[in-house]
Amino acid sequence: MKPVDAYFLEQKEPYQSIMLYVRQLILKTLPNVQERYSYKIPFYNMGKKPMIYLNVLKGTDFVDVAFVQGILLEKDFPELQNYNNRKQVRSIQIKHIEDLDEQRFVTLLHAAAKQLEQSKKAWFL
Repeated sequence: MKPVDAYFLEQKEPYQSIMLYVRQLILKTLPNVQERYSYKIPFYNMGKKPMIYLNVLKGTDFVDVAFVQGILLEKDFPELQNYNNRKQVRSIQIKHIEDLDEQRFVTLLHAAAKQLEQSKKAWFL
C-alpha cells in the first residue's frame, strides 16, 4: 500500500470521506497531476511544483484543502481563506462533503493549474 493511501485510510470520519472525494475530483479533473506523499500529508504536484495539499490540522473540525499559490487566486475565488496567516497558501475548509460546490471547485482546480504552469516556481514568497 502506498503511503498516501495509508494516510487516507487512517483518517477518521467524516475526514476520510471528504478527503477521498476531493482526491477523486482532483485526479479526474487534472489527469496530469501527480499524487505524492510529502511532509506526512498528500500533495498534488504539476511536474515538480506542488499545487494542492490536503490536511486535517490539529484542533480543527475540517479538511483543509490548501492551494500553494492561493494568494494569486483569492481575488477570483473569495472562498479561499487565509487560515493561520499563511503568506501565500490559501485554502478551502470543508466540514461536510455537501459544503463543497463541485463545479466551482473544478473551475478553481483549472485556474490553479493554469497559474502554476505560468509560474517559474511554486513557492515564491
